[in-house]
Amino acid sequence: MSNQSHDQIPFLSSVKTVLPEWIDYNGHLNMAYYNVLFDTGADEAFAEMGFGPDYAATRKMTTYSADFRLRYLREIHEGDRVRVGFQLLDTTPKSFHFCQWLLHEDGWLSATGEGVGLHVDMSGPKVAPYPDDVAAKVEKMRADHAKFAAPDFVGLPLGLRRG
Repeated sequence: MSNQSHDQIPFLSSVKTVLPEWIDYNGHLNMAYYNVLFDTGADEAFAEMGFGPDYAATRKMTTYSADFRLRYLREIHEGDRVRVGFQLLDTTPKSFHFCQWLLHEDGWLSATGEGVGLHVDMSGPKVAPYPDDVAAKVEKMRADHAKFAAPDFVGLPLGLRRG
């Protein structure tokens, strides 16, 4: 959805600025840094689910990415200010499915992301159920975000267009 309204996105990150060292030889944001922006934006949503910055250090649990798909829609450049939208789509006791938007401060959509995260016990490491307190926060976010329709880019097939 190229003109996603901010009121249709259940979580928006703080503002992030595109740094000069992130710009590639084509003069726009290097593809790796789209992932950095999506990741740091997700970190803010993850903190609300109980996976905050101290979670790994204090509880010896964390999250790992199992899958992530990024669609590039419009270039962003040095100094641009963006926010990352996040929607928790589905959960199991050990994993979660989510989508994201990279939104320019002027309101247009630069990129979308869709991913699956795993909850991991670092002693293995192995995929493990959320602790009860975290499970409650994950479920609360899932229920809150279920009030929003899943965006039209979720689950799109990957491949080449012909014709």
